[in-house]
Amino acid sequence: MPTQPLRTERSGPQTPSVVTDLPFKPQLVKAVFRDVTSLHVSRPAAWAAASVTQTVLTEIIDGARSAAAEEARKKLIPKDLISAIERNVEAEVGSAWYLHSPTFHGLMGEVRKADGALVSLRERRGARTPSGVAGAHRFEAGVRRLLGSRGVRAVPAMVRDLDGIASVFLTALARDAAKVVREGGVKRFGTVSLVVPGEPAPGPLLKNPLLALSTRRGDGRTVGGDDVLAAVTMHLLGDLRQRAITEAAEMTRNTSAN
Repeated sequence: MPTQPLRTERSGPQTPSVVTDLPFKPQLVKAVFRDVTSLHVSRPAAWAAASVTQTVLTEIIDGARSAAAEEARKKLIPKDLISAIERNVEAEVGSAWYLHSPTFHGLMGEVRKADGALVSLRERRGARTPSGVAGAHRFEAGVRRLLGSRGVRAVPAMVRDLDGIASVFLTALARDAAKVVREGGVKRFGTVSLVVPGEPAPGPLLKNPLLALSTRRGDGRTVGGDDVLAAVTMHLLGDLRQRAITEAAEMTRNTSAN
């Protein structure tokens, strides 16, 4: 029997069962938030963060699956992960993990000090292990569920890398969602518009639905669903960002309504 994808459907009504089907449970999401902030985390915020993390990992897994299929393999290996990220810049979301994973050591390039001395990998990692790296093991069950839903398996090293990417991404998302609450909106939001000669210029920026997330409403003690979506604008690009925001917003809207 073919496996059923866990990705939120973009058409048709949602039900509360969607939340229980998320590979990354809201309880886990709240635990990650507790690692980085003392703010209260609303249920819509936890659902949104879980949905976004699922969308990101699904994009990476699907890219790795395509790379493996070119070699007639169904079991993913670390080089498939590298291929997925090289082919899709939008999927490059785990830079904090890359410094700690053997998969990426040969790809990080050299960094030198002002005097020309080479900066060692240990120095680049820093003295303290980031909380997202330290807590990566918590994501293994969700990663394996997501792999199964996409019809593939992965060697342990690949699972470890997916755990790490999920963990550091969600940790950074939680940290920036908390920052959105503290600062009353997105202070680092930017956009670039391309103007073609002879064609009308784009409409006012305030009509952009992403920019609407840059102005926050709500109290200063609770991370809400919109705060998570605003944080997404800092971490994702292009179609992946739009899809993650759309799917998370739809999930929180429909689960709240039901």
